[in-house]
Amino acid sequence: MRIRTLGTTGPQVSALGLGCMGMSALYGEADRAESIATIHAALDTGITLLDTGDFYGMGHNELLISEALRTAPAASREQALTSVKFGALRTVEGGFTGYDGRPDAVKNFAAYSLQRLGADHIDLYRIARVDPDVPVEETVGAIAELVAAGHVRHIGMSEVGAETLRRAAAVAPIADLQIEYSLISRGIEDEILPTARELGIGVTAYGVLSRGLISGHFTRDRQLSPGDFRGISPRFQGENLQHNLDLVDALRKIAEQKGVSVAQTAIAWVLSRGEDIVPLIGARTRERLAEAVGALDVTLDDADLTAIEQAVPVGAAAGERYPAAQMAHLDSEH
Repeated sequence: MRIRTLGTTGPQVSALGLGCMGMSALYGEADRAESIATIHAALDTGITLLDTGDFYGMGHNELLISEALRTAPAASREQALTSVKFGALRTVEGGFTGYDGRPDAVKNFAAYSLQRLGADHIDLYRIARVDPDVPVEETVGAIAELVAAGHVRHIGMSEVGAETLRRAAAVAPIADLQIEYSLISRGIEDEILPTARELGIGVTAYGVLSRGLISGHFTRDRQLSPGDFRGISPRFQGENLQHNLDLVDALRKIAEQKGVSVAQTAIAWVLSRGEDIVPLIGARTRERLAEAVGALDVTLDDADLTAIEQAVPVGAAAGERYPAAQMAHLDSEH
């Protein structure tokens, strides 16, 4: 497993991280035993970064990770780092009602996460979306107090724009920015990524397969299960889906010429964007995990990268990456 460093102040982590959200929420039912086996397999392959959110399944995901780490070999467990997002407010029915970045709330969220994780510290801690009613300086300052107390090791940000990133970095060292980045979500390249690099902040890229859309496994006739939020995602709707899967077909031709999978090509592309970027793979099974890890063995030369750019040009995707109500919460899009 190759190693990358999150920014100039962050920890060394595996070149791929495991995004665990889908094991608890938003993609329909998941197999608990297979989820734990997948986390174990990830640790066995050298993946050290486990990404979660306290609101994934209202604590379910943190409890799942805790169980997986508790039952993993000691050597793997000691190498694991947890990246936790907080702040999303949920209803009993599973709805989202906003975000809370008040300092007292930050510390409250952390206390509950530490208990669910069965840990004495969180390696990377970040608010999932900026609370529009609380200055980001106050939210980051509260996390900095948790760092000073030893409860958190590093501060991260999530889905913020360049200006907000600068404001946060002026308060305390920021290790990384977690943000969507893939072949069909390249908005960070204009201003956000250059700003992160200027400030010495790494990037943990989620959505590298765009929620399975560009994995090569999503078909035009696929029926989504109840509770799968892709059912309301613009890129998975009607003509948008047809257009986006045409892009995948073009990418598939390049992958086949190289003798690799579409998913491996898409992940390898994100890996090629810079040593300061760590893709998060959202594998829910050992089979998908093994395929994703295979991307580390894929080398894209200049000719490959040119062909990929031609197959999937910047801005080629049809549809926004979230429904309108969720897009409104993205500081990175304003």
